[in-house]
Amino acid sequence: MKLTVLELDTNQLFGSLPQNICRGGSLEYFTANNNNLTGPIPKSLKTCSSLVRLRLGWNQLTGNISEDFGVYPHLQFIDLSHNNFYGEVSHTWGQCPHLATLRIAGNKLTGSIPPEISNAAQIHELDLSSNRLVSMIPEELRRMTSLLKLVLNDNQIWGHIPSAFGSLNNLEYLDLSMNKFSESIPSTLGDLSKLNYLNLSNNKLSQEIPFQLGKLVHLSLLDLSYNSLENKIPSEMSNMQSLETLNLSHNKLSGLIPTSFDEMPGLLYIDISYNQLQGPFPNNKAFQDATLDGNKGLCSDVVRRFQPCKNVTKFNRESVFIIIFVSLGALSLAVLGIVTIVRSIKKKEQQPKQHDMQDGGTFSVLNFDGKMMYEEIIKATNGFDSMYCIGKGASGSVYKAKLSSAIIVAVKKLQHVLDGDGEEMSAKEFLNEMRSLVEIRHRNIVKLLVFCSKPSHLFLVKESEAKKLEWTSRIRVVKGVAHALSYMHHDCNPLIVHRDISINNILLDDEYEPYVSDFGTAKLLYPDSSNWTARASTYGYIAPELAYTMKATEKCDVYSFGVLALEVIMGKPLGDFISSFLHLSVNANILLTEILDQRLPPPTPQVEDDLITIAGLANACTQSNPQSRPTICRRCVRSYHPKMHIPIDNKTLHSNN
Repeated sequence: MKLTVLELDTNQLFGSLPQNICRGGSLEYFTANNNNLTGPIPKSLKTCSSLVRLRLGWNQLTGNISEDFGVYPHLQFIDLSHNNFYGEVSHTWGQCPHLATLRIAGNKLTGSIPPEISNAAQIHELDLSSNRLVSMIPEELRRMTSLLKLVLNDNQIWGHIPSAFGSLNNLEYLDLSMNKFSESIPSTLGDLSKLNYLNLSNNKLSQEIPFQLGKLVHLSLLDLSYNSLENKIPSEMSNMQSLETLNLSHNKLSGLIPTSFDEMPGLLYIDISYNQLQGPFPNNKAFQDATLDGNKGLCSDVVRRFQPCKNVTKFNRESVFIIIFVSLGALSLAVLGIVTIVRSIKKKEQQPKQHDMQDGGTFSVLNFDGKMMYEEIIKATNGFDSMYCIGKGASGSVYKAKLSSAIIVAVKKLQHVLDGDGEEMSAKEFLNEMRSLVEIRHRNIVKLLVFCSKPSHLFLVKESEAKKLEWTSRIRVVKGVAHALSYMHHDCNPLIVHRDISINNILLDDEYEPYVSDFGTAKLLYPDSSNWTARASTYGYIAPELAYTMKATEKCDVYSFGVLALEVIMGKPLGDFISSFLHLSVNANILLTEILDQRLPPPTPQVEDDLITIAGLANACTQSNPQSRPTICRRCVRSYHPKMHIPIDNKTLHSNN
């Protein structure tokens, strides 16, 4: 019998590795990470040409890394991180034709990064962080266009950041922090359109922040702290609508904080301390909670620890709308009109209600010119023809309409009959949507119910379209929905339970960014009010407790999110399968490969970790006991889990995940 798979990870093993571990030359998968192993690498591993995956991280292994490993024609994944290896990074890694992940972080490596490593152009992840590497980054790395994650932080690398990095158009994660980089930040980094994480902190970078970074619309973290950056903060940075963490502290930035930062709803953490900034700061919660010390010129009429603003132009909400109107033209005029009308509705709630109706229909319009807008929408949808229907929620259908002004809008037609009690419930439901959506501003939530502020086409995540979504796009969908729920459950005031989270209520733009829609069933959660309400969720997504209680809580949304997450990675609706899935998850182990969409190619090692996390989170969210379900928060939907790189065929889901 030939030994092809050997898994010894996380067993508190000590001692050295067996000398004849690859005797017979058939070993393909060997994992011994997270133990207390010591000693050198066996010579049989150096010549083990059959290796596909090797994981030895988080031990105390020693040896010269440039001499103890060879060329592996089939190797796809190797993790040697957090050991005591020394020596230089070998150029022979560039001769491994299938290598996708190379991790040697947390060792004692010296010397420079060999330019020959770029010959392995198929590498997705390169992690050489926390070593003692010196010299400059070789320009040849620009050829590694398959890179998704490049981690070189905590070394002694010097020189400039190569402008050629702008050609790494698949890069999602870049960490060059805690080095000795100097000169300016290359503007070409703004071309990395898929970048999610950028950390250049603790270097010697100077000059100004390039405004081109504002093009990084998917960036969630930007850390430029502890450098010598100068001049103003570019107003273009407010275009980073996905940004959650911003750290510009300990630089030499001056001038005013751009007022456009007030329009960044996703910001959670801001540190701009110890600069030379002055004037008022944006009036949103993130800035009110931000670390702002060390800026003597800042002022505020709200936060008492700052001097009051004097002779400074104040911008109220109305003047901001005027600025938006001037800069964005007709597109923003529609937003302005809708917001104005919704406010008018709120002021006149006590007045008799009126509804625009045709042929006994139940359509309610948010319009600029009453009947004219109604007629234009009827024309654009051909009388609400099914071919224009892009989704059906529990309280109505949503139609896509292109108006004469070229604006794309999503129009919701209420489903209930408007007479007697039915009319009152539908109107109340509609106004609930308006009250919640007027205040909500989040990158993963459709704005103002009937208006899509992005000019790109929106379409649904249907089973027929699921095959178009690659694994990275599906992960983005799940993460975006989780962020939207986190915002509704924890950041809105009052809090909101959606009550109808389902595939049919998730819209995607042309870059597969998800938007939660259909707030027709949303319930505003005033802290002291009852949450008892009629059941209005989509079949297959209803939490079990709603079968015997009519109380909708955040945990109901969590359950629906778990079902949705499973459907996204499975590529098909669960339906009645959810009950059998839960039964299996309690009584047996489930191979992850048994539930993944078989129409897609196997995921890369990096994507494996995200899928494992999603599957485990979905399993936890769909627990029958509401108290056993997690709370949807940003901390539980992180994209990167460096300690979870496990062969996907061997990863199982347990009921305690």
